[in-house]
Amino acid sequence: RGGKVSAGDIAERFSCSWPTTSRHLKVLLEAELVFTKKEGRENFYIIHKKRLSKINEWLKWFKE
Repeated sequence: RGGKVSAGDIAERFSCSWPTTSRHLKVLLEAELVFTKKEGRENFYIIHKKRLSKINEWLKWFKE
């Protein structure tokens, strides 16, 4: 909800294995829907709100 989340926390939340979570996060990074912020040895993932809102607008077009 607008904060930063570690890959481990994401994997735990969705009950996914670490490799599965990493593959999905890589796709989101490549699509620039999330970005990372490194703190110490850990990477945190943050949603790119502007890009995600554009996708949301595009999806609304299909509902009309």
